[in-house]
Amino acid sequence: MRNSSKLEPVITGVGVTSAIGQGQGNFIRALLGSQSSFGVMQRPGRQRDSAFLGAEIASLQIPDEIARQPLRRASFSTQVALSTLHEAWHDARLNEVDPARIGLIVGGSNIQQRDLVLAHDAYATRSEFLSPTYGVSFMDTDLCGFCTEQFGIRGLAYTVGGASASGQLAIIQAMQAVQTGQVDTCIALGALMDVSFWECRGLRNLGAMGSDRYAQEPALACRPFDRNRDGFIYGECCGVVVVEAATAAQQRVVKPYAWLSGWGLVMDAQQNPNPSVDGEVKAMQTALHRAACTPESIDYINPHGTGSPLGDETELQAIHACQLSHAYLNTTKSIIGHGLSAAGTVEVVATLLQMQAGRLHPTRNLDDPIDASLNWVRQHSVAHFIDTALTLSMGFGGINTALCLRRYN
Repeated sequence: MRNSSKLEPVITGVGVTSAIGQGQGNFIRALLGSQSSFGVMQRPGRQRDSAFLGAEIASLQIPDEIARQPLRRASFSTQVALSTLHEAWHDARLNEVDPARIGLIVGGSNIQQRDLVLAHDAYATRSEFLSPTYGVSFMDTDLCGFCTEQFGIRGLAYTVGGASASGQLAIIQAMQAVQTGQVDTCIALGALMDVSFWECRGLRNLGAMGSDRYAQEPALACRPFDRNRDGFIYGECCGVVVVEAATAAQQRVVKPYAWLSGWGLVMDAQQNPNPSVDGEVKAMQTALHRAACTPESIDYINPHGTGSPLGDETELQAIHACQLSHAYLNTTKSIIGHGLSAAGTVEVVATLLQMQAGRLHPTRNLDDPIDASLNWVRQHSVAHFIDTALTLSMGFGGINTALCLRRYN
């Protein structure tokens, strides 16, 4: 493995909010204890003639420092983003950084659909009374505006959409912004995709979202890589990762979580949602090549692992093809659900916190793995020193991403 380049960025701060816990400590304790929070979703705008399963945030704690007046018109996605960014901001001590040298990349598009559906329903027969703020809030850049205003960010800020790969795509964009000198520090925020009934119904009709099989047993419904899986189960979440040059972190005497050693971004050249072994293999191989890592050096993989009948099998074929079957493997989605646009960022946070804890969290409901030959972490957490990890995300539209994370010593 090569020596770290001065252009190889590091991660210096993380924040996380999910249905199993808000904040790093609560999140990692729940992960290691395999504490899930699945049930019939109750948030207004998610149920009509069907009962969709998912994991919802029971109580969001908004930090006192977040200005309350603007929150009156903030969507739920925005409230969660501000609270999660607050944790990462203070974790990385960004108050010590020139605001003009801080950037923000928001991973996700069409992230506030439930709020929009509620507004459409409320004003269907009286559209002339619709609040003028709707003219701003229906755009994804509204979340950028809230975050940059609250935290005084004056460098670049924009959104990127890569479906379920959006969270990792935001991290890749943040890496490139730092490496090219556009900013010294760049925040990647995987936004909570606030789905409505219509997205749930569409994804169920597509065969992507479960679960008919476990409708009466929500705790059993989310089961990536198990033979009895029947689709993904949605989970509200948001993740934030602070990326910066190692020299910038050293100046503030902030110890990084890890090196961001390599990345892969590959398209399948197809519009349909079917996964591609070739695309996933190429993304992983590209990340390993950029990190100057051999397959043997990877000791942990956090996979995409949604519970998709076809997607799970395709992903395991790609892992075998890349000669990575020796690495420990678990799936964060089995505990928190699929956060869609936020998933890739939250799973990087989960990887970093496991790296810090020296333990790997269990995989829920992996009773009958579709491939028992792999090095699964199953019912119980496992002590393991992660040196080099690979995290994977795939999105509709043929997008495949991979990130290589290396322990910072």
